[in-house]
Amino acid sequence: MKSQNSTQKQTPRPHGIPDLEVIDLDHEEEEAASVTEDPYGEFETYGDETDLEEEDPVMEDSLDGTDAPPRKKFRINMHIVLLITVVLFFGLIIYKFFNWGVQVDLDEIFKDGPGTYDNTMDEILPLLDADSNRVPINYSDGLNIVLFGNHPFADDRDSKDGLANLIAKDNGATVYNCAISGSYLASEWTFFDPSERPMDAYTFYWMCSAATQNGTSHYFEQAAEVLGDRTPPEAAEVAQTLENLDFSTVDVIAVMYDATDYLMGHKMYSDENSTDITYFTGNLEAGIELLQNVYPHIRIIVLSPTYAFGIDDNGEYISSDIKIYESEFGRMDVLSTYVIKEYTSCASRGVTFVDNLYGTITEDNAKEFLVDNLHLNVKGRKKVAERFSYALHYYD
Repeated sequence: MKSQNSTQKQTPRPHGIPDLEVIDLDHEEEEAASVTEDPYGEFETYGDETDLEEEDPVMEDSLDGTDAPPRKKFRINMHIVLLITVVLFFGLIIYKFFNWGVQVDLDEIFKDGPGTYDNTMDEILPLLDADSNRVPINYSDGLNIVLFGNHPFADDRDSKDGLANLIAKDNGATVYNCAISGSYLASEWTFFDPSERPMDAYTFYWMCSAATQNGTSHYFEQAAEVLGDRTPPEAAEVAQTLENLDFSTVDVIAVMYDATDYLMGHKMYSDENSTDITYFTGNLEAGIELLQNVYPHIRIIVLSPTYAFGIDDNGEYISSDIKIYESEFGRMDVLSTYVIKEYTSCASRGVTFVDNLYGTITEDNAKEFLVDNLHLNVKGRKKVAERFSYALHYYD
């Protein structure tokens, strides 16, 4: 007899109830809420109930067991966005291509000529009285002009093509030419010592001293005694003119020194003393100050050096914006810096400044208007005379 606890093979009953798996519906809904399928099927993102509650109140109702169906979120199709962007981009290019700028009539614009480009340091100022009112030139008794300087005014002084005579002719003026050939602007010594620096007698400040009757006219005689045959040929004539000329009849004084000071390496400017006569700008300012104090009725016009070439160690011409000279006074600077500092001095003294370096004879056209690296030819003189007349009659 077999034991009742032994294992027996069970035969399934055809109408028996199958075993059921219990499904927790609340738990399945929570898992479904925590999984968001990517519409493109590329990835899934997971979150918790807190995120869903904050972001979608409709989903929150669903979790609470209500019958409201979940709302689908609006999704942006990146392909459509990119397509729209490309269309707009090329559409803008096509629009700009057909609507670029405004059509102009070049014949109408240039009917009066091509025009000019003015990039100079010109400072055209009138003569002012004590109340800062403009004082016009009185042409009723003629126009009298005195010239101070070196080569530009002194070269070919007796020729009809000399710069002084061109100025006289162009303006119907009486011109007193007090320029000295071979002279320079900056004195080499602070005081005049003919035994050491006789040519200092012809610098602008000492010339103005003679013109204002400051008892320095005898400096010319002392300089001539030392220089002998090297005395400038016009020195005696100029000394006599300055001694006899009645400056109360003078309307304008023009000052023009070329690039000689740059080529000699003379000192340029002093921040400590603006009227130190041993500097290029200091000598100019000291002379202007003297003239303005003694002859306030005279308008002063300063013309800058024109362009000049430097000379290298092989004697070849070189740009004066490259070559810097050294002398017993030290190492100076390029020619353009001399002109810029001269402009500053004129502005501080309230006198007219005509920029010849950038406005008249420049590095680009210098070969056309110079006979060498420094001196003006006839065409160059005419160009400078034209610029002077422009400044002279600016306020007429």
